[in-house]
Amino acid sequence: MNKKRLLGCAGMVAIPLLVLADENDDEEEIPFEVAEVFFELNNTDEDLGIHALVDGDPWKRLTIEDPRERKMLNIYVRGRLRRQGLTEIFFESAEPPFDELSPATFFRRFPEGIYDVEGVTLEGEERESEVEITHRMPAPPSPTLNGDPMAGQCDDEEPGFDAPTIAGPVVIAWPEVDSTHPELGYPQGSSDITIYNYEVVVEAELEGPDGEEFVTVFSAILPPDVTSMTIPDEFIAQSDTFKYEVLAREESWNQTAVESCFLVDNGD
Repeated sequence: MNKKRLLGCAGMVAIPLLVLADENDDEEEIPFEVAEVFFELNNTDEDLGIHALVDGDPWKRLTIEDPRERKMLNIYVRGRLRRQGLTEIFFESAEPPFDELSPATFFRRFPEGIYDVEGVTLEGEERESEVEITHRMPAPPSPTLNGDPMAGQCDDEEPGFDAPTIAGPVVIAWPEVDSTHPELGYPQGSSDITIYNYEVVVEAELEGPDGEEFVTVFSAILPPDVTSMTIPDEFIAQSDTFKYEVLAREESWNQTAVESCFLVDNGD
């Protein structure tokens, strides 16, 4: 019997077995509990950044690969923290202004497609989630403050400072966002968009007992059919100078924010 022929046959049989093993591995992939990679546009400051949120069982390694399978994040947990493990991580990239990094250059840097979020747990088990990134950015919200348009200049040392002075209750409202951004991303000015939620953030600087300043924050995430928010009187009573932000977040988590400000006459 020809031993060489037997070895050749064995090699031929092994090939489909290896393919089947790969297919089974794909079927058994365990995703992270949360894996989101998305863009945030600050329409007021004119800057863009990429954010990510990953959460799951304690892990010791995390990577994110772009659609061309190039690593853009690679985290190894070391020392005591490796024995403890990480479960959740959130990051924001730098957000240079448009005159330093144009939207077109930014979107070329982070192309549309499937981004792989992969990790290894403390027990050595693999985790993998696939996240689709799009360039679909919501149009900026157009909030009003007690029925009046938002202020355009919030720096009181700059010409055109127009922060309104109002009395409570403070109501921030905005028309429904029903299109993509008219000037950046893709597609532009399209009605083909689904808003996932809105977010309202209001903050003020306060002084603590030790004289150190800190920021107090009120925030609320609202369903897509709610387009107004009354800020609690207890929060407004803390200060007379506030900044606020309204974000529209679409179904892939891409979000567009606008910022403004107001003063409050608390009757002091």
